[in-house]
Amino acid sequence: MLDIYTLGDEVLTEKCQPVTKFDSALRILVDAMFETMAEADGVGLAAPQVGVNSRLFVIHIQGSENRAYINPQIIETSIETDTSEEGCLSIPGVWHDVQRPARVTVQAQDVEGKVFTVKAEGLLARAIQHEYDHLNGVLFIDRLNDEEREKMVKAYEKRAKLGKRRR
Repeated sequence: MLDIYTLGDEVLTEKCQPVTKFDSALRILVDAMFETMAEADGVGLAAPQVGVNSRLFVIHIQGSENRAYINPQIIETSIETDTSEEGCLSIPGVWHDVQRPARVTVQAQDVEGKVFTVKAEGLLARAIQHEYDHLNGVLFIDRLNDEEREKMVKAYEKRAKLGKRRR
């Protein structure tokens, strides 16, 4: 299992670099990310959350297959929005409602470098947008107003002080 970086770690605020090598090291990283995400009971995990500055995230939603999104680009979003609660493995124990487009279309590469396109709605659309934000150094709490963001940071810090790093 890989270490999950948490709020305050610089790697979480950096814009990630494109993946250029589609080799066995990439496959090993993707497999380790899926394992780490499953161990942490997550839906998605982005490379910067495990200390890797690469445009890559993995998602697994119950009832669907594991999928790695490498060098993803959100190419279309709906005008319609949805507001739902989000949490993050990098800010354990903190959840808040976040408004996002209800549907997205994303184009990415798989571990072999082949391009694919996914049209998503519901939890998958939300997870794609949440993980995509990580690749640009954006956390879900950055989408909140200043007052709500500060409350979430304080709640996380209080929890971390008590040693409750996981849910």
